Amino acid sequence: MDTAQTLDRGLRLLTLVADSTAGMTVTEAAQRLGVGRAVIYRLAATLGEHSMLRRDAAGRLLPGVGLIHLARRAQPLLADAALPALRQLAETVGATAHLTIADGTEAMAVAVVEPSSTMFHVAYRVGSRHPLDRGAAGRAILSGELAASEGELQYGAHGVAAPILGVEGLSASVGVVALVTLDLDAVRAPIVAAATTIAEALI
Repeated sequence: MDTAQTLDRGLRLLTLVADSTAGMTVTEAAQRLGVGRAVIYRLAATLGEHSMLRRDAAGRLLPGVGLIHLARRAQPLLADAALPALRQLAETVGATAHLTIADGTEAMAVAVVEPSSTMFHVAYRVGSRHPLDRGAAGRAILSGELAASEGELQYGAHGVAAPILGVEGLSASVGVVALVTLDLDAVRAPIVAAATTIAEALI
């Protein structure tokens, strides 16, 4: 039981620090977790040995490079789970389909499928980044609702995206981008269906 409690506290501490834009002090972490400072020091020391946490010159707890490594390992798994739904979405709508995640203040494409039925379509590179508050993909993540955009990221490109909901720890959206105006009534259902399918695959 003690081991499970320690693991739970360690994971909660990692989440707190990762969600904090400027890191946090040991005192802040102790208050948030409802434990003593000595507990936080022990957890931070152990997590630091595995490069999951680090401390800056002021002693604030910050994410370590080990978390970056784990995140990079998780992205291909996320993309693999999403690809079947993205393929179906791309062919149904006749537009480039993509899975986008929030990475700090940016939106990053982690999986892209281009339609095979169109002669011309938008090329969207995996790894592409843009501000989270620009474009349909990022705004869908921020608002938790279907979002549309026109020419915000690329001149002449039209996008529609829906958030992936119900997956703990994941801020992501599924969307399509095309060279022509997209009919919201026509694309809403397949986009939302793809988001739901991907969420179910990840739960």
